[in-house]
Amino acid sequence: MQMTLGIDVACRAAHQASLAGESGRFAWSGRKFRTTAADLQQLWDSVPAGAEVTVVMEPARNAWVPLAAWFRRHGATVIMVPPEQSADLRDYYSKHVKSDRLDSRLLARVPLLHPDGLRPAEGLGPADPLRRAVQLRGSLVKRRSVIVARLDCYLELLGPAWHAAFGGDLALYTPLRFLAAGYADPHAVRRLGRTRLARLIWRWSHGAWAEDHAGRILAAAAETLQLWDTGLSYPDLADDIAAEARLALALCTEVRDLDTKIASLLRELDPAGIMTSVPGVGAVNAAQILARLGDPARFQSLAGARSFSGLVPALAASGTSGRHGPPTKQGDASLREALFLAADHARRADPTLAARYYRLMVHEGKHHNSALCHIAPTLLTRIIACWRAGTPTRSATPTVPRCRPPRAALSLPSDTASPTSCAPGAGPATPRRGRAGDTRSRQALRHQPAPAPRYDAQPNHLTPIKNSTAWSSPPGCPGKGGRNHLEAELRRLGISQKNGKPNHPQTQGKVERFQQTLKKWLRAQPVQPATVGELQALLGAFTSVCNTRRPHRSLPHQATPATAYTARPKARPGDRSADTHDRVRADRVDADGKLTLRVGGRLHHIGIGRTHARTRVLMLVQDLHVRVINAATGELLRELTIDTARNYQPTGRPPGPPPGTPRPPRQRKNPEP
Repeated sequence: MQMTLGIDVACRAAHQASLAGESGRFAWSGRKFRTTAADLQQLWDSVPAGAEVTVVMEPARNAWVPLAAWFRRHGATVIMVPPEQSADLRDYYSKHVKSDRLDSRLLARVPLLHPDGLRPAEGLGPADPLRRAVQLRGSLVKRRSVIVARLDCYLELLGPAWHAAFGGDLALYTPLRFLAAGYADPHAVRRLGRTRLARLIWRWSHGAWAEDHAGRILAAAAETLQLWDTGLSYPDLADDIAAEARLALALCTEVRDLDTKIASLLRELDPAGIMTSVPGVGAVNAAQILARLGDPARFQSLAGARSFSGLVPALAASGTSGRHGPPTKQGDASLREALFLAADHARRADPTLAARYYRLMVHEGKHHNSALCHIAPTLLTRIIACWRAGTPTRSATPTVPRCRPPRAALSLPSDTASPTSCAPGAGPATPRRGRAGDTRSRQALRHQPAPAPRYDAQPNHLTPIKNSTAWSSPPGCPGKGGRNHLEAELRRLGISQKNGKPNHPQTQGKVERFQQTLKKWLRAQPVQPATVGELQALLGAFTSVCNTRRPHRSLPHQATPATAYTARPKARPGDRSADTHDRVRADRVDADGKLTLRVGGRLHHIGIGRTHARTRVLMLVQDLHVRVINAATGELLRELTIDTARNYQPTGRPPGPPPGTPRPPRQRKNPEP
């Protein structure tokens, strides 16, 4: 005999249970009990002997976990129903009434109402050690990020030189130890002295920081004293910074211990290393995916696993019409986060996923996040397929032999970041442990020097050319006139323009970091260039060593940027003929009968006629085609195609008023009395 026990779980109050048979008739309903061994045993004794019991519950925080464990231990099958599903069923049967007794009766009849949607609950759920460790680590990392952001804000009070002295990454051990010791006080730093300061940070950083870092810190302290003088209480601010730094250090210790624990638990669950063999999935990501996904072999189909992740598109179809919407986001949010991050790394390491990402971004015009949401379900399918087969995946990443940098006369600083012109196929790689975010290596395509404009008597000053000097306005920053010269030229060549995210220093800092490395290297040369040709020769040598001769440890197998660039698919110009520049502009004709319009960063004057002076008009602009209409009457005043070779666009009529226009009588200068 099959019996269904529906339980409405409560967190603080008593639970309520209802027992129904195979036909849906209730044996009893509305019995209250609590999570104690005595109450549970009394409830179990009220079930007919010999019956096969199926317990149906909906998760209420973590109160359901001990109930599920107790019923499973006594031979019952436990089924968890999503709260959204039970709420929809309750609204269908009883729209205006909601009670615990009604919920328990509804859960007892769920096998009759929706038998296909019932899946037995397995595992310990939130009580699983790996799941708890992963969730705790994510919480601690977020808290540490908040504290580091506060530390960054505090250091901004002292001046920008402090942030530069620490290398831009306050989450490292050495800056945190330095700030926790109370040395955010510039007077304390100056009392410490250069020698003792260098010895101190050398010991904390295990030799990574030396006298050059000590000099930058002392320079930052001196600049703070010049900025504030006696207008700031340095000891109080240093105490606040030290308190935040101690909290960050404690969280770093906890995260490090959790990483060791998570790695040990992952080895127990995955001794063959199947999870970490998938491209883009590291130890922490693998543990998070496995903890939130549960047993990957429990899904009957791969489509069900993808649907469980919530990364599949929603479908709304009726009759002959239908459309796909955004991701459903119905699964576990932590699972989606882990898959999204893994997909971002996998599309850089796996050629198949890299080609798919390229197709989605270039040919289909998808956003970066949308493309990763397409790749993440594919990555999940690989993980489950390998787990079912019990064999690690075979990475399709091309093998790049390890190489050592050749001995040369050039001496480059540490790993460089993205240059001014970056290859579209060579995406940034994930920095390894102990490095800041400046280890993202891309191939430098071009360096061209030019004499910088000077306003003094030094004509031989040289500098690498900037993009903004070649155009009327900075690239990617359209002004009031719409597209500038660069944007118009990119559209003519069929190149899609993608701007950096505003107010996002990490994105813009890649270019700035590369420029900083290049300028430091140029200043370190024993013979400084005096002509454009000499500077071009140095830039060519720097580009050659950086691209083809020096391995970057941020790339797989310490490959060079040229190797990574060659292995990636390349972007090609597309068709942007349909991408017209459409504008509607409200303006007023000036006293001389003219309008102004900026096209491609250049201002053009359009003749309308003095007859329409001071008239408010609307300008309908599509690329070079312009129509000017009266804003009040809708009358077409002029239609023309802009001639970009000339500034003034004449009307084509002879000067003067139209023929037959009566002239006003002339007034005498000195009328007779």
